[in-house]
Amino acid sequence: MAAVLEIVQLSKTFGKRRALDEVSLQVQAGEMVALIGASGSGKSTLIRHIAGLIPADPGGSLVVRGRPVQSGGRVARDIRATRARIGVIFQQFNLVGRLSVLTNVLTGLLGRIAYWRGMLGWFHRHERLEAMRALQRVGLADFATQRAANLSGGQQQRVAIARTLVQEADVILADEPIASLDPESSRRVMEILSRIHREDGKTVLVSLHQVDYALRYCPRTVALKEGRVCYDGPSSELTPELLANLYGSEEAAELLGSPSRTAPDPASPAIRAEAASRAAV
Repeated sequence: MAAVLEIVQLSKTFGKRRALDEVSLQVQAGEMVALIGASGSGKSTLIRHIAGLIPADPGGSLVVRGRPVQSGGRVARDIRATRARIGVIFQQFNLVGRLSVLTNVLTGLLGRIAYWRGMLGWFHRHERLEAMRALQRVGLADFATQRAANLSGGQQQRVAIARTLVQEADVILADEPIASLDPESSRRVMEILSRIHREDGKTVLVSLHQVDYALRYCPRTVALKEGRVCYDGPSSELTPELLANLYGSEEAAELLGSPSRTAPDPASPAIRAEAASRAAV
């Protein structure tokens, strides 16, 4: 299986602080990987580098789908074409509140259509139908004409996921997408990401502070501490000692004691049948 993401000794320094310290990582096509670590461990910084939003220090390299994103301390010149196939889901949704839900989803097309069409908001009928199908998949087709600002946080995050579907991104980067959501909204968002991963074969890298969600939804986990990779392996093999090292003993005990750790596998037939029966998702 080909690596869709390959990072070699990537570092990033802000002033005197080393946010990323020679990070090396490979993610294969079709994987769903959790990125965990305490606040300040470098998770968001790494995702921003993968998306080509900021340059790294000289010396490392980062390739997505065989195309350079970072090299020699510079973002690649043709990053716009590469970025068009990388969907980023931010913690704060990044929707335009005054625009309709449908229009926000249609902005996922901006990397694939002429610049002037995007500026004028000129979308073809088949593109609008595509956006409606994406909204249907995240359970929000009935909200297409509403202003995005009128939706709840969980609903707005599901709109952001629909936007990546319209974008036709091969790689989906989710930067703590459930950090500000209630447990039920968090579950819905993670189930939708998991379903997209399974049904569409998308590569998903999701940054999570909640280890129980990593255990439930992501077969593989990469853990960062002080900008370094300190674990890369099966989520099922995360140990109390490792989590205590990452988060501190007290918080690690809470994370391991979460009922989600022993929750049924969302890919099981029973859970998939239950999810299919819920109109809201």
